[in-house]
Amino acid sequence: MSDESRSTPVQTPVAAVIPAAGRGVRLGPGAPKALRALNGTPMLIHAVRALAASRHVSLVVVVAPPDGAAEVKSLLDAHALPDRTDFLVVPGGESRQESVRLGLDALPPQHGIVLVHDAARPLVPVDTVDAVIEAVRDGAPAVVPALPLADTVKEVEPAAVAGDPEPVVATPERARLRAVQTPQGFDRATLVRAHETVTGNVTDDAGMVEQLGLTVVAVPGHEEAFKVTRPLDLVLAEAVLARRRLNDGF
Repeated sequence: MSDESRSTPVQTPVAAVIPAAGRGVRLGPGAPKALRALNGTPMLIHAVRALAASRHVSLVVVVAPPDGAAEVKSLLDAHALPDRTDFLVVPGGESRQESVRLGLDALPPQHGIVLVHDAARPLVPVDTVDAVIEAVRDGAPAVVPALPLADTVKEVEPAAVAGDPEPVVATPERARLRAVQTPQGFDRATLVRAHETVTGNVTDDAGMVEQLGLTVVAVPGHEEAFKVTRPLDLVLAEAVLARRRLNDGF
């Protein structure tokens, strides 16, 4: 068969699920964290655009607060989003895990790769998104973007009373530790099985896949993919956006 007659392999479509049903209490009272304005635009819109910036992502599912799906749908309709990407809003659950599962349930069957991304990481660069997707396409069942730690980490015995001194019990080897970011990427069947199988307190979807006994791999993360959790993070995010505007000339 000649090179000209060979067809290009069809790549598995990629969908992204953005759980945005949380209240974000550490940012203080007011709107849910995902709807807080960042440079005049809700953080959720920044996060949606960041995922949709990847030419590999054909669908973004936003999981809204249980009683706020219509509001979030109106929000997406009111902002310019890439035409090549489809967008869907579904109501979430009481926990992050339940919200991700509801987002998975809403995916059409053809999407074999799924990204799960924190709405509170509005500035993740597209190169990081693409690196995660590429690693899943290369055969990893689960992929996380991660950064080396700048600080030494101590394991402590938690104090019975908040603010009391805590005894240090160990100092993990920093070179082996990573701070994990999102989007996390998955073979869809693996992530679905994890959500059907794993129960209990889990902090990320990759941790659920680890509990299945499967290997999770890390790819380089990016310092601008930080999580906006506290008021100071909003200041940093505004500074990053200001630098991007300056560099991009608008």
